[in-house]
Amino acid sequence: MVTETDLHSLQSYMYELPPELIAQRPACPRDSSRLLVLDRASGSIGHGVFRDIGKYLKNSDVLAANNSRVMRARLRGRRVLENAAPGGKVEFLMLRQLGELSWEGAFHASAKHKPGVMFEIPASDGRGVRGTIVRGASGSASGTVEVRFDRDPVDAGAGEMPLPPYIVRPADDSDIAAYQTVYASVGASAAAPTAGFHFTPELLAALRARGIGWEEITLDVGLGTFRPVKSADIRNHVMHEERFRVSASVALCINDAMEKGRRIVAVGTTSVRALESAYDRTAGCVSAGARCTDIFIRPGAHEFGVVGAMITNFHLPGSTLLMLLCAFAGRDMVMRAYKEAVAEHYRFYSYGDAMLVL
Repeated sequence: MVTETDLHSLQSYMYELPPELIAQRPACPRDSSRLLVLDRASGSIGHGVFRDIGKYLKNSDVLAANNSRVMRARLRGRRVLENAAPGGKVEFLMLRQLGELSWEGAFHASAKHKPGVMFEIPASDGRGVRGTIVRGASGSASGTVEVRFDRDPVDAGAGEMPLPPYIVRPADDSDIAAYQTVYASVGASAAAPTAGFHFTPELLAALRARGIGWEEITLDVGLGTFRPVKSADIRNHVMHEERFRVSASVALCINDAMEKGRRIVAVGTTSVRALESAYDRTAGCVSAGARCTDIFIRPGAHEFGVVGAMITNFHLPGSTLLMLLCAFAGRDMVMRAYKEAVAEHYRFYSYGDAMLVL
């Protein structure tokens, strides 16, 4: 058991993971991934296959999923020197659009992240896309930079799918579809809401046929979701803002379900963040609209108002996503489940297996 002080310690959210358990490719078909089922009431842990998730759901449940699409947000190119000669390699990860041709993002290069630095990205149409840093990293609390492009890098086909660094292979054509949920439709994410990877159109149809509800919200995944925690005391970690949207019709359906005692099952931690951020505690309901959230859901600091169950993947040690899960199910229970998942050789992280927390 951990003490209240321990719950604030980054070390309390660390665990050992053999590298061979980090999934490098997705399950095929999607719903053939394994499913660990954690029951919060009893503490029991069960094992199954994701396509059978309906066995653990009630006909009155409502699934709420993040329908944000992943952009080809990773741009790789070279710095442009003063004499127009190519310089060293650079990489820019687009995180948030600020204007028609301006983006905030993470910049990696040997050059200093200062205004005036120029770089060029090859594009599929044969013409390069040039970017110029207009705000350096020193001007941002999050260490991001602002870049202005001479034309739209997305339209020019200059980017690639932003696979996370623990997938130790280049992104290829298969990732264009695989690193995207089958219901992704709007938005502009720099990382995927990976808990939804396991759904297929056939599985969704089968769940709907039983009367299980399906509602879609949008949270554009950015630095707030995957920025690592570096503070030994997690209370000192500052979340980066992410934009989310809940339509009036979806808010109405979720509020109606809650009034009728139907359980809201969040598909992924990004859905949890959006739903809990949209919850008006005074009114006791989810409010519609588009806004930003920097909510940090961690043990001892959040009372859940909407989410009654959660589908999620297995998260990195010390991540805010793991802390969110621990806030929902209890740190000791979650870490025990993770220990069993390692022992049972589950596949971890974005392309890995799934977990259902009831």
